[in-house]
Amino acid sequence: MKFPIRLTGRRKVVALTGASTLVFAGLVTIPATMAHAAPGCDITYTTNDWSEGAGTGGFTGTVVVKNTGDAITSWTLKFAFPGGQTFTQGWSANWTASGANVTATNLSWNGSLGTGASTSIGFNGRWTGSNPKPTAFTLNNVACTVGGVTPTASPSTPTSPSASPSASASPSASPSASASPSASPSPSSSPSTSPSPTVPGVKVDNPYSGARGYVNPEWSAKAASVTGGSRVSSLSTAVWLDRIAAIEGTSSSSSNGSMGLEDHLDEALRQYNAGSGPLVAQFVIYNLPGRDCSALASNGELGVDELPRYKSEYIDPIAAIMGQSKYAPLRIVAIIEIDSLPNLVTNLNIAKCATMNSNGGYVKGVGYALNKLGAISNVYNYIDSAHHGWIGWDTNFGPTALKLKEAAVAEGSTVNNVHGFITNTANYSALVEPFFTINTSVGGTTVRQSKWVDWNYYVDEQSFAQAFRNRLVSEGFNSNIGMLIDTSRNGWGGANRPTAASTSTSVDTFVNQSRIDRRIHAGNWCNQSGAGLGERPRANPATGIDAYVWVKPPGESDGSSSLIPNNEGKGFDRMCDPTYTGNGLNGNNLTGALPNAPISGAWFPAQFAELMANAYPPLS
Repeated sequence: MKFPIRLTGRRKVVALTGASTLVFAGLVTIPATMAHAAPGCDITYTTNDWSEGAGTGGFTGTVVVKNTGDAITSWTLKFAFPGGQTFTQGWSANWTASGANVTATNLSWNGSLGTGASTSIGFNGRWTGSNPKPTAFTLNNVACTVGGVTPTASPSTPTSPSASPSASASPSASPSASASPSASPSPSSSPSTSPSPTVPGVKVDNPYSGARGYVNPEWSAKAASVTGGSRVSSLSTAVWLDRIAAIEGTSSSSSNGSMGLEDHLDEALRQYNAGSGPLVAQFVIYNLPGRDCSALASNGELGVDELPRYKSEYIDPIAAIMGQSKYAPLRIVAIIEIDSLPNLVTNLNIAKCATMNSNGGYVKGVGYALNKLGAISNVYNYIDSAHHGWIGWDTNFGPTALKLKEAAVAEGSTVNNVHGFITNTANYSALVEPFFTINTSVGGTTVRQSKWVDWNYYVDEQSFAQAFRNRLVSEGFNSNIGMLIDTSRNGWGGANRPTAASTSTSVDTFVNQSRIDRRIHAGNWCNQSGAGLGERPRANPATGIDAYVWVKPPGESDGSSSLIPNNEGKGFDRMCDPTYTGNGLNGNNLTGALPNAPISGAWFPAQFAELMANAYPPLS
């Protein structure tokens, strides 16, 4: 029906050194009682559980041990399972178990804990019936309180740490070499014997829950180089693998970076070992044959008939690297092929899109990627599902869900390889319009009749993502799928942000004065003037939403303002030209694009500065 807006598919990296906290899980916090010159402890115990049917299942447990007493140079933690659970393997400590009783002693690198210092250790276990949390812990034989109440007795004395544990209770190998915070990120320093915090073949429900986010040092350095950039340079963004060369890393000065996929995963593993709790690393899989058929700025290197090359030279190497056992402790999120499948619903009037529809390149390519990557136990696939300004009309909404299902079961894949979907990737649609909804009427006229909404059924991304999730489930996707929303550039703060609903009785005036999305037209997608950083990455922000994420790294261009020759397959799209007066897809309006922009994916400091200035929530 109305303008089938495309979003820009743009590229790559992420932020800096120490792994910034992407999200924090609210958990069981155990305050400590203190003895004279004795250790006290503050314990946080969390689990990620899964069912295997018939009242049985498994879980991954994380225990954060905080020393609230005098400094110690070694420690022994003891606790007992209260509900018949059993221990199977652990990491970041020397673990032993005897029945319900579990003991963990420090490794060489995490034994010294000053007052207030903490360390995180983890394990896998089994449960039958239920998985209640332990209520009694001791640290160096001093009881920790639970909820302010001291246990009446210490947990049963477990097997001595010096005793030879049973095969089922012992970690497969000592993780001391790979877990050291000072370990080099090189592959040789992260041996394949590193224990995994997930059971092979079993994924957690939400990989972002309770996890930190990988900080890409290449993006972080660029962000920090702009005045004020240090305020966000330690946040997690996604790494874009937008051509075959990006898998190994490039020396290009215009886009990508010298770090390849394995380099990033090694650095992610270093950040994981240097901190506590799970870590999520996000990668955009973005190199379909005939890529981005409806635009030019993000065209790719592969021709419309190069599906075999996409499989053998692009997806297969990525899967081989991600599947290495040394990366098993990481949660790897794969964002699958931005700007692809919705084009097969809305843009078949464009010859290239019609070709990709008839030859099956997009559907088969996405299915192949899902099948190969979904087979890896710690990789979570999220398929791109456009945004509300593209498929929010009923004529696009249902057909797009069907097209996504078609791809999900192509090339040997099944819906079980789809963990969820992402909306607003690299786009600017407002997360929530605070001053009107799709049900608002002005003087008896629905806002759907306004030129801005243009009969769409949604006015913002969150309501769209939640509704589209329900539609996807109804089309046969698993009921526990989650949605991601890219909030990297949809904050729309600054001096021009409305502070209240308009009092106008004209529906067009009301909407234009009330909307926080300040684009000239909702079809504008390239380097938008006035845009700002949006919600910071965090997990479980709303019903059905796994996380707000920064998949499009702020400050990386959507496309060049004029033709710039390059060897990356990046074309010039007039929608990135600030002087262009538009076309039917944006109502023949000006593009609202910033001037002097480099090719897509290249660093654009002027855009980054503007995004910070217009951030909402504002930056402190």
